[in-house]
Amino acid sequence: MEKECFAFNLKLVLMQRTFVPMGFEDMNMRNGRALSDQWADSVVVRPRTTEQHVKVHKRLVLGFAISILTLIIVTVIALSVSFERCAAESSGTLAGNGSSNKSSQSRDRSISHRVSEDGQQPWRHLRLPATLRPRHYDLRLSVYMDNFTFSGEVNIEFECVNSTKFIVLHTDRLEVTKVLVYSDSKKTGVMRIHRRFYHQPNQVYVIALHREMKPLRTYKINITFEAQIENELLGFFRSSYMLYGERRYLAVTQFSPTHARKAFPCFDEPIYKATFRVSLRHESSYQSLSNMPVETSTSDEDGWVTNHFSRTPRMSTYYLAWAVCNFTYRESKTDNGVVIRLYARPDAIQSGSGDYALHITKRLLQFYQDYFKVKYSLPKLDLLAVPKHPYAAMENWGLSVFVEQKILLDPDVFSFSYQMELTMVVVHEICHQWFGDLVTPVWWEDVWLKEGFANFFEYIGTDFLFPKWNMENQRFLTDVLHEVMLLDGLASSHPISQEVYEATDIDRVFDWIAYKKGAALIRMLANFMGQPVFQRGLNDYLMTHMYGNAARDDLWNKFSEAMQRVGKVINITEVMDRWTLQTGYPVVTISKNDSLVNTVTISQEHFVYDTDAKIRNPQLFNKSFQWQIPLTLKVGNSSHVSRETTIWVCNRTEMHRVGHMDGETWLLGNINQTGYFRVNYDLYNWRLLIQQLMTNPTIIYVGNRAGLIDDVFNLARAGYLPQNIPLQIISYLSQESEFLPWHAASRSLYQLDKLLDRTEDHSLFSDYVLKQVSPKYHKMGWPTTSSDGSFMQAAYHSQELQREVIMLACSFGNKHCHRQAVSLMSDWISSNKNRILPNVRDIVYCTGVSLMDEDVWEFIWMKFHSSTAVSEKKILLEALTCSDNIYLLNRLLNLSLSSDMVPDQDVIDVIIHVARNPLGRHLAWRYFREKWDILNSRYGEALFLNSKLISGVTEFLNTETELNELKDFILTCGGAAAPAFARAVEIVQANVKWRTLFEQQFYQWLRKAPGG
Repeated sequence: MEKECFAFNLKLVLMQRTFVPMGFEDMNMRNGRALSDQWADSVVVRPRTTEQHVKVHKRLVLGFAISILTLIIVTVIALSVSFERCAAESSGTLAGNGSSNKSSQSRDRSISHRVSEDGQQPWRHLRLPATLRPRHYDLRLSVYMDNFTFSGEVNIEFECVNSTKFIVLHTDRLEVTKVLVYSDSKKTGVMRIHRRFYHQPNQVYVIALHREMKPLRTYKINITFEAQIENELLGFFRSSYMLYGERRYLAVTQFSPTHARKAFPCFDEPIYKATFRVSLRHESSYQSLSNMPVETSTSDEDGWVTNHFSRTPRMSTYYLAWAVCNFTYRESKTDNGVVIRLYARPDAIQSGSGDYALHITKRLLQFYQDYFKVKYSLPKLDLLAVPKHPYAAMENWGLSVFVEQKILLDPDVFSFSYQMELTMVVVHEICHQWFGDLVTPVWWEDVWLKEGFANFFEYIGTDFLFPKWNMENQRFLTDVLHEVMLLDGLASSHPISQEVYEATDIDRVFDWIAYKKGAALIRMLANFMGQPVFQRGLNDYLMTHMYGNAARDDLWNKFSEAMQRVGKVINITEVMDRWTLQTGYPVVTISKNDSLVNTVTISQEHFVYDTDAKIRNPQLFNKSFQWQIPLTLKVGNSSHVSRETTIWVCNRTEMHRVGHMDGETWLLGNINQTGYFRVNYDLYNWRLLIQQLMTNPTIIYVGNRAGLIDDVFNLARAGYLPQNIPLQIISYLSQESEFLPWHAASRSLYQLDKLLDRTEDHSLFSDYVLKQVSPKYHKMGWPTTSSDGSFMQAAYHSQELQREVIMLACSFGNKHCHRQAVSLMSDWISSNKNRILPNVRDIVYCTGVSLMDEDVWEFIWMKFHSSTAVSEKKILLEALTCSDNIYLLNRLLNLSLSSDMVPDQDVIDVIIHVARNPLGRHLAWRYFREKWDILNSRYGEALFLNSKLISGVTEFLNTETELNELKDFILTCGGAAAPAFARAVEIVQANVKWRTLFEQQFYQWLRKAPGG
C-alpha cells in the first residue's frame, strides 16, 4: 500500500509539474514531504555550475530525466490501475447511488487508501459510527404525482462526538446529486470533501472530508437528491383507489424499521433522535399531511402549493411520516385541545365509515393519559386510511397510517368480530404514541419494549371502551397466550431479546415472539407486582425517558424501585432476564407427594414439541434453562376450592406444603393463566379435573377451563400425555355455557383436523367432534331477526359462543348447519337482497361456496368487485377460497397475483386460505413454489408478510413426501427467509412425526370411545 500511495502522489506531482509549474510548492505542502518531494528536490533545486559545463549538464540531465520520467509514468499507470481496482473492492460501489461525478471520484480516491491504511472503514459495520449525533433535519420535498417521482433537499445539523473525517448516514435507492458540508464553528464555511461514495451492503452513504471534525462542535450537511415514488409497500410509495369511476392516486410513507433511508438521507437508527421540519411541495389539487400541523402554506403561480409543517419534538426517523392525497376528513377534539382527524376516501368519509374509529380514538387518548399520567405530546393526531399498506397499521407520531380494512367500519354490514379486530388495532396504535414514539427502544433487539406493551394494552384499552367484553381475562388467553406458546414451543424459537448482527436480523425480530410473548410477559409481571405498583413503574419509566431511548434494564430498574416503595424487595432484572434472554418457556409439573402429608412436588423443564431436539442439541437444552416462576395454586374438590397461594419456583425440583388434601382433592396451577408456562399433572390428577368438569365445570374459573383444554392438547401433542386425555376433556363441552373454553377447544380441534383431514378415517374424528358440538348447536340455533327485520342483539359472549358453535358444526359437517347455510345463500341469490346477519356471513358464504355449484362462486366474485364495504369485501374474498372446484381455485390464485383485482396485501391471504382448504392444499403448495420469486420480490422486505405466507402455506403439510418437497425447495430457493423456513421444517416434521407415532393410537381410542 505504501508503494501505491507513493505512485499515486508521484503521478499528481508529475501532472502538476507538466501543466502548472508554479503550483509545485503548494502540492508539496498539501501532500507532505514523501519520496516524491525528495525526487523533486533532486531535479529542481540544483547547485550552480560553471558556464562551461552547462551544455554537458543539460544534455545529461535531459537524457536522464527523460529515461526516469518514462519509467515512472509506466509504473504509475500500472500501479494506479491496480489501486483503483483495490479501492473499488474495498468500499463497495464507487458512485454514491449513481450520484458522484467522475472527477470527484478520481480526485478523492487517495482518502480510501489512507483509510484502509489505518484500518478505519466505519461504513463496513451494521451500526452507524457513534462519532456524530444528529440534532435537527430541515427536509424539503417536491412531489410529482404525474410521473411518481420526488426530489428533495435535506439540511442536517449534527454534533461531532469524537474526532472523525467521515460522515456516514443511510440512503437507499436515492440519486444523490449534490453534497455540501458546513462548519458552524468560528471559522464558518464549506468544508472540503475528499470523496463521497455509496456502500451498498449496509445502505450507507459516506462523505470523507479533507480535515477532521472536532468534538463538541456542530456541523451541517446539505444533500440534494431525487427518487421514484415506488409501486411497492415501503419507503415513500404510491397507492390508488376508484372514485366515481375514476382512478385516483396518493403517496404515503412506511419507514419502520429501516426504510426512511428510501425517502431521504438520514441517520436511520432509533437511537439517533432529532427534531424535524418537513416542507412538502405538490400540485394544489392534492393536500399533504405530516406528523405536525401545517405552520404556513405558500402558493406558486404555476398552481403548486408548499406546506411547511411545524417542528417536531425529538424523535426517531422510523416514525416520521408524510402523505400526499386528495382525501377528505372528519374531525374531533379532546377536552385538552388535541385535534383528531380521520382522513379517508371521500366516499368512505361521506358514508360515515370512519366515525367509529374517530370516536374511540378520542376516548383512548384520555384513557392513556390517565393511565400513564403522561400527557399526549403533540397538538394533533391524524388517522389516515389507505387502500394499500404492508401492515394493519403504523404508529407514526401524530400521523398513524392504517390499511382501510383495519379502521373503516361500515355501519350497516360489520360483524362483531370485525368490530373487535378493528378496535384492537386502533387501541394498539394509540398506545404506541407513548410506547415507541415518546420512549423508543435503544436498538431493535428490544423491539418488544414497544410492541409487547402495545399488544398488552390492546386488551386493557378495549376493556376500558367495552368493559363487558372482559378481553384481558378472556380473549387474551386464546388469542395471545395460547397462540404464541405454539410458536415458542418450537426448538427453532428464539429469546424475546435477541442480538441483531446483520441488517436482515432487524426484520427477523418483528415476529409474534416480540409482540405476543412480550404482551404475555408484561401481563405476568403486572399480576405479580399488583396493578397500582405496575402503573407507578410505568409512569416513572415514561417520565424518565420521554423524548429519549430506553433498554429493558431501564424498565426493570423502574419496576424494582416501584416495588421497593411498597416494601417488596424483588429483583425484577434477575427474574425477568430468565424470561427475556432464554428461549421458550417451562412446563411446570405438579404432583402430590405420597411420602409427605399435604405436600406437592413441583418441577420445571423447558417445554418443546420436538423432544428429540434435546438429544440433537444438548447444549441448547441443558440444565441451565431454568426460570423464576410465580406459580399460583389452588386445591379443591367437588364442593370446595381453597384460596389462591403463590409459590416462587426457582429450582428444577422443589417440595411445598399446601392446604389439606385427600384422595379426591385435585390440584390446579396457574390460576387465570396469568403465568407464561404450561402446567402438567400426574394422570390421576388429570382424571380428577376431568371428572370435576363433567359434574360441575363452573367451580373452576372460566380462564382455567380454557387453559386446561389448551394445555392438555399441546402436552399430548408433545408426548407428555396419552392421546386420549384431550379427547376425554372435551367431552364436557355440552355442559359448557361460556365462550372462552369453546374457543380454546375449537382452536385445538382445528389443529388436529389439519393433521387428519386427508386420512381415510377422518370421519371418525369429525363424528366425535360433532357428537360434542351438536347438543349445544341445536340448543342455541342461529341468530334471528325480529318482526321488523332488525337483528335481535344478544350479549357479546352469547353472540360469540353461538358463532363459535355454528362454525364448528358447519366445518365438521353437521347436515342441519349445511342446509341452513345453503338456504340463506339461495335466498340472497334469488332475491338479490342480503338478509344474512353480519355475524355469520363468513360462515354462510364459505359453506355455500363449498357445497353449491359454480354459479354461486361467480355470484360471490361479482359481489366482491361491486361491493364498496371494506369488511364485506374481505369475507367475500375469503369465501371464494372455500370452493371444492380445483379449476376455480387455480383461477383465483392466478388472478390474485397477476392482476389488480385483488389488493396487494390480500394476495397472501388468498394463498393461505386456499391452503387451508383440504382440496386446495396441494394446489396452494405448488403455486407457492412456482411463484416464489415473484412473491419474495414483492413481499420479502415487508415485516411479517413473508413469514406469514411461508407459515400459512406449509403448516398443513403432514406427509413424508411433502416434507421432502419442502426441504428440496429450501435448498434451491429458501435462503431469503431462512428463519421462517426453519420453523416451517420443524412444524412439518412434527406433523409427520405425530402421524407416525400417534395417528393409529388416536383412531383406535376413537373406535372404542363411548358412542364412537
